[in-house]
Amino acid sequence: MKAVLLVMDGLGDRPCRSLAGLTPLQSARKPLLDMMAREGETGIVDVVAPGLPNGSDTGHLAILGYDPHECYPGRGPFEALGAGIDLTPGDIAFRCNFATVDHEGVLLDRRAGRITSQEAALLGEILGEITLEEYPEIRIVFKPTVEHRGVLVLRGSGLSPRIADTDPHRTGVKMLEPKPLDDTEEARRTSAIITSFLKRASQVLASHPINVRRRGSGMPPANSIVLRGCGQFRPLQPIYERYGVRCAVVAGGALYRGVCRAVGFQIINVEGATGTYDTNLDAKVDAVIRSLSNYDLILMHVKATDTASHDRNPARKKEMIEKISRAFRPVYEMGGSGDLYVAVTGDHTTPSEIGEHRGDPVPILIWGPDVRRDSNDRFDELSCSKGGLNRIRGLDIIPLVSNYLGRMEMYGE
Repeated sequence: MKAVLLVMDGLGDRPCRSLAGLTPLQSARKPLLDMMAREGETGIVDVVAPGLPNGSDTGHLAILGYDPHECYPGRGPFEALGAGIDLTPGDIAFRCNFATVDHEGVLLDRRAGRITSQEAALLGEILGEITLEEYPEIRIVFKPTVEHRGVLVLRGSGLSPRIADTDPHRTGVKMLEPKPLDDTEEARRTSAIITSFLKRASQVLASHPINVRRRGSGMPPANSIVLRGCGQFRPLQPIYERYGVRCAVVAGGALYRGVCRAVGFQIINVEGATGTYDTNLDAKVDAVIRSLSNYDLILMHVKATDTASHDRNPARKKEMIEKISRAFRPVYEMGGSGDLYVAVTGDHTTPSEIGEHRGDPVPILIWGPDVRRDSNDRFDELSCSKGGLNRIRGLDIIPLVSNYLGRMEMYGE
């Protein structure tokens, strides 16, 4: 028996005025997902806790069966793992942006005019070569990911993750300092190392030919780095040891690949899996089907539903749900042989007329050869609230799937 877990990022929503009072899920024409709800069992999920807005990092940890209140190391390490950096225990990692500042350090553009991935790769090479004379024992690893985004890793002894973000999250103000968040020698030392790195980074970026060319063309130079999401890497128990399933992930975004990699998933690389609106859904579905012979469970992640929510575009979110429903049909047809289970859910609610995460539950369906069908016939927030799974936690999803796969060990005698 095999299983596929489809996670549509930011899937949950609220009634939208522009959709006649319906959520994008309620409004969408998605016959496949509705049929799977009709043929399966449904419910709603408090991903981390009732009423608690959660990020995609903590949401995916919970969905994979790891309590984020106990296991969450900060977002930086997940981004680094997803970018392909091999971390060692004690490493400090930040997610970061190339940015534009003026001569007084005022932040003008948090994304450096959405610098291209190709330009960022060249700038990243020179940042990765930086060494700090006053801290020769600290190794610096910098890697760009997509467009303006990247990750920074510090490796060495005596480091602390208790460092404040330097990103003020708005323009027209000065960049923040990487202040220590507690009064320890490790935090003060790490703060000083980051301050030294940022100063050196600004120096080498200012004179780089790419930025000379961008300034000459009237484009914002990528002359600074903003940091956020500091965390310290520590190994987590592999999912195979915890739930007895061999797992892989198909995802375009570094964060989702990183969370999965942190708990022992293999990453399946798919050309065209961009993590954006133009992601190649057909290629991702093909990769899921081809990989099932080698794994017990494949997680397929789609980011664009959340992107539409943050863009405050309910209609586009509705369209993306419809595209996913159409593209996912080959997985459903593969399940006709009776040896496949499918779970479909989201990692958090992002109301698309608000554009920010909220703590509302998300819908879930589980479909397969011998699931207990309930009376629900649609996949949406309200219909699933009446389903047979009732209201569960994110932490319950992998145990439920593993139970169907026959991998959960009996508790007691």
